[in-house]
Parts: sequence; structure tokens; C-alpha cells
Amino acid sequence: MTQLTRVQPGASRAAGPQQISALWLALLASPIAAGANSPVLILPVMADSLGVRTATVTWLVTVFAWAMAIGTPLMATLLRRRGTRLTLAVGSFLIVAGTALVAVAPWLPLAMAGRAAQAVGGAGLATVAMTLAGTARRMGAITAGFGILGAMGPLVGSWIAEAASWRAALAISLVALLAVPAVIRRSPAAVPVVTAPFDGRGAALLVCTASALVLVPRYPAPAVAAAIVVGAVLAAHIHRHPDGFVPAALLRSPAFVASTLLACALATSYFTLLFTIPQLLRERTEWSTAAIGAGQLVALLIGSALSLVLAAGAVRIGRPRVLAVLIAVGALAPLTAAMTPWAPLLLVAATLAVFATTGGQATLAVYATGAAPESQRPTTIGLFNLCYQLGGAFGPAIAALLVLG
Repeated sequence: MTQLTRVQPGASRAAGPQQISALWLALLASPIAAGANSPVLILPVMADSLGVRTATVTWLVTVFAWAMAIGTPLMATLLRRRGTRLTLAVGSFLIVAGTALVAVAPWLPLAMAGRAAQAVGGAGLATVAMTLAGTARRMGAITAGFGILGAMGPLVGSWIAEAASWRAALAISLVALLAVPAVIRRSPAAVPVVTAPFDGRGAALLVCTASALVLVPRYPAPAVAAAIVVGAVLAAHIHRHPDGFVPAALLRSPAFVASTLLACALATSYFTLLFTIPQLLRERTEWSTAAIGAGQLVALLIGSALSLVLAAGAVRIGRPRVLAVLIAVGALAPLTAAMTPWAPLLLVAATLAVFATTGGQATLAVYATGAAPESQRPTTIGLFNLCYQLGGAFGPAIAALLVLG
């Protein structure tokens, strides 16, 4: 696929991604994690306000993760075809519009639409940040930011809901907009020009496949059947159009496939525990909501800090050992939560889970993108994050089936 660049009049060629501080990139990407996790401790309050059951209101969480999943490759395509600045503008608009809709929505479906818009906008900002990161260390700063703000999300959401309203607690994603001007100023002004037409059919088939997969935990039989049928059609389309929306070369890369599948598994485990552990602590202890939130915050912060250490030392440690650590810790987290007879050990499980998934997102994203040519980096990031966000959709649905129903 031929790719040229068009430089806007008066633009400087000196700006490059390495000139953008990793802190700006982390601020651009990370608030979406806090926004995603802010409902964790306030689900009952949200359910009462909207007149639905607690298990039903988890659709606000599931639709957020679903929209992040399908929005990431779509926004990655926008980034690849139209450049950083337009992608940031579209993402910012969607976050603002979605937040406004959540603020006034009287019904669950309308609030779900607002959350979906927030998620797609956040996916655009996160995709830009991860594409500009470049190295495992810088990617680690971004994903550690995901973990830290994601850890703070439940407690901050609870505080905001208590001080104002649960609707205000779902507006945390707006914080990411603070980084947009700085990233725009420092990002390359060159606009990519892709000569090949947009593969709309491939994009639609991928969205339908991901949507069917998201529904598997809630409606297993019809969702699995739909995923198989649409997935088969998508596979045939990829065979006929190997350079389309889903490049066939990526699917033939063992490094890309293994990295994305492992990221999805780790994310599924983490998000299941994120929503399950607070409910289990309510049932097994006499802790207040604030105490549960504080305990979970400390556990997740510790895990996020450890993940930054793993990402920073990934090159020195070596890929086989990093993968072994991620798989071992990722398996230990749900086993600890399922088998511990002592409730506080659930917080240890949370630490292990966030360490595995946050460290995995940083290191596995670098492994996945290393399997692709430079011109396909945004596409690779988009497809990798789609698989990661599928775990974010599976987790709350599984938690709803296990403990929230």
C-alpha cells in the first residue's frame, strides 16, 4: 500500500513523536481508564436512579468497553488516513458530546449512547498516544497511567457521586482534554495520504464480529452462533482483500496473534475481578464502601507501579521471561480470588491482576507492533487494543453473572 505525506502550509518538519513528553501522552490516554472504572462502587446508586437492577446497569460498563473495542480500530484508521490532529479533534468532540448526553439522560439506553460516544472518543485519544509512544519504556508510562488512574477510578467515582452525582462521576474522561493542545502543538503536521480506498465492508464485518463476541457472556448460544457466521464471512473477506481493514499479514504473524490473545485473556481476568472483588468484600466483611474503595485503590496502585518496573526492564529481562511472568501472575490472580478463605487476600488478587494486565498491555503492545511495518503501526495498535478491550467487555458481563445478579 502506497503511503505519502502532505505537509500543511507553514508547518515545521522538526516536530516528531519523540519530542512529546511521555507524561503528556499518559495524560492524553489515561483518564479514559478512570472513566471506565468510575462506576465500580456506585452501581447500586446508578441502578436506583435509572430504575433498573444492579446487574442491568452494568450494561453501562459493557457498552463502554464494547465501544472502546470497536472504536479503537476505527479511530486508528482515521489516524492512519487523516493524521494526528483530526483524530484528536474528533475524539475530543465525542468525549464532550457523550459526557453531555450522560449528564441529561433520563433512561438507561440514552445513557448507554452517551457512554459509547465517550468510549469511542477516548479510544481515539489513547490510540494517538500509543502510536506516538514508540518504545516499551514510553508505552509503559502510558499503560502505568492506565493502571494508576484506573485504580483511582472506583474511589474517585464514589467521592464525586457522593459530593455531586453519579452522572458527574462518569465525566472523568474530560480530564484527557487537558493534554490535547500540547500534543497537537508537538505532533507532526504532516497528514498521511493513503491511496487505497477505505475498506468499509471489512470494517463493518469486524465491528459485527466484535459486537457478537461482547454478547457471548450474556447470551451465549445466539452470540456464539452469530460470531461464528460473521467471523467466517470476515475471514473470507480478508482472504479476498489481504490489504484491507484487517491486514492478512498481521493475522499470519505468530507474535501479533499470541500477544493480542494473551492481552485479551489478562484483561478479561482483571476486569472480572475489578467488579467482583468489591461485591465479595461487601458480603464477607463489614467494611464500608469507602474502606473497600480505599483498599482496592492501594492494591491497584501497587500493581500498577510494579507493572511500570516490568515495562522499563522488559528489554533487559527478555521476551520469554516477560511472557512467563505475565502468564504465571495472570493465572494466579483469579485462582487466589476463587480459593482464598480470607477476604483481605482478595485485594492481593487485585494487585496481581492489575500488574499482569497493565504490564502486559505495555510489553505485549510493543511485541505486537514489532511484527508489523511502520506504515501499519496505527492499524496494529488499533487491532491489538480491540482485543484488549474485548476483555474489558467480557469482564463486567462475567462479574454480573457471577455475583451481581
